[in-house]
Amino acid sequence: MFLFSSFIKIITIILPLLIAVAYMTLAERKVMAAIQRRKGPNIVGVFGLLQPLADGLKLFVKETILPSSANIIIFILAPVLTFLLALISWCVIPLGEGMVYSDINIGVLYILAISSLGVYGIITSGWASNSKYAFLGALRSAAQMVSYEVSIGLIIINVLLCSGSLNFTEIVLAQQSIWFVIPLFPIFIMFYISILAETNRAPFDLPEAEAELVAGYNVEYSAMGFALFFLGEYANMILMCSLTTILFFGGWLPPFNFAILHWISPTIWFGLKTTFLLFGFIWVRSSFPRYRYDQLMRLGWKILLPLSLAWVFLISGILLGFNWLL
Repeated sequence: MFLFSSFIKIITIILPLLIAVAYMTLAERKVMAAIQRRKGPNIVGVFGLLQPLADGLKLFVKETILPSSANIIIFILAPVLTFLLALISWCVIPLGEGMVYSDINIGVLYILAISSLGVYGIITSGWASNSKYAFLGALRSAAQMVSYEVSIGLIIINVLLCSGSLNFTEIVLAQQSIWFVIPLFPIFIMFYISILAETNRAPFDLPEAEAELVAGYNVEYSAMGFALFFLGEYANMILMCSLTTILFFGGWLPPFNFAILHWISPTIWFGLKTTFLLFGFIWVRSSFPRYRYDQLMRLGWKILLPLSLAWVFLISGILLGFNWLL
């Protein structure tokens, strides 16, 4: 009975996530088309709503090409690892009070550990492809993810100091009076920039730079191998925006403490906030040019890292001062 209930819980997390990933691709193409004053996908289904299903079917039935010089076992396992890591991160994300697969007290550490492991799927794919373009893309991605994870960790420490817990549910409940985005707005901006770089999104999509690296670490992949990388990237985008919602926007809590707002489902509030942040990802991609690699590293190590460290000292000092006065 326990196994059956666990299976049902897993399905209720994974199926909506896969549907969200599929329609995130459509939303991205539609929004970018609107920003650039052109038409997006509008042929397959009403208003192009069946386009993600058509794309998924095409990738599923295409032939998987395995390069003759590749290390086949690692080459096949790399996208599977990336996709699985993107899925298992969702175990600790609460969509509402009590609506979480595993409400552990070290949820933040769990997310940081899993996101760190994501580097392995990318760097092994580049190495196993035995292609210089894929390998350069993998090295870029690994360096970029490691660089910005340091800043993300320090930024999250500020939220932990304010909430006093590593449990995501308690972090959300600590924001009942005021969302952390208001007192910690500069930290939120730094966090948003960092998660753009962490997920290899524009303007920090250097590992997939078409001009110099063709398509980066997944250049040798086709069919379902490419699809798994694609699904993993978009699942990570949704995960990072959900994490931002929990840390800064009060999770499932409504914006004001009005009785009428509490009639709306907590999951809907959570989804609306996450969708708003995902729209920001698309808006940034269609508006900003790509950074040079040295600019990317300079921003991470020379600007965001010192600033996030300074904010840790500032927030710690303010909290200690208030505790001393009380």
